[in-house]
Amino acid sequence: MEDPVAEGERAPYDPMPYGQPEVGVGPWEGPWPEGPQWDPQLLAEGDRRNVVDRYRYWTLSAIVHDLDTRRHDFHVAIENWQHDFNIGTIVRTANAFLAAEVHIVGNRRWNRRGAMVTDRYQHVRHHPTVADLASYLRSLPEPAVLWGIDNLPGSAHLETTELPRRVCLLFGQEGPGLSQPAREACDGTFSIAQFGSTRSINASAAAAIAMHSWVRTHADLSGADAWRG
Repeated sequence: MEDPVAEGERAPYDPMPYGQPEVGVGPWEGPWPEGPQWDPQLLAEGDRRNVVDRYRYWTLSAIVHDLDTRRHDFHVAIENWQHDFNIGTIVRTANAFLAAEVHIVGNRRWNRRGAMVTDRYQHVRHHPTVADLASYLRSLPEPAVLWGIDNLPGSAHLETTELPRRVCLLFGQEGPGLSQPAREACDGTFSIAQFGSTRSINASAAAAIAMHSWVRTHADLSGADAWRG
């Protein structure tokens, strides 16, 4: 996991449009709980992070360890040539849907502001080229196919295609979409159906739709692992 950038470069937490005016909880009231997952500083000062209630007062490492026991089998990759703000938003969505890993292709530095600190809880890898990403996916103990998501001529409809369990969803930059090397490296390209006048939808919106398509097909919604807030 990459080192987080300075706090001053990100939003401190995610304000909600309803409910309490302040996110999180204050200092723990009563005797402190015992266990390695608890963070003494958070217990003493309160926990205002953008995390679900299950993880209140937990250390960062304890949260990541717990997430690692439940991560899904899909990966997300984003080409990073123009320092696109959408990258951070895609990372945040990947965290919400519990992607196995997020892959940044191209420039190592990326705009983290939209991630709202969620990259701290997500495994993020860098690859200089899409070919390097494809090679990494093939080398996994259980290899994943590389699917490009873009409204390219000849792309299959995502809506009528069942996503493989082990897949990496690759997204291009806002505007130009997938680069030519990315298109050539993909095992297939898939488009999201549109019916209006615009040529394309926002890259982060497309990523959310594609990830949710995987969730609808493969995620277990029967237990308590599917958060509702």
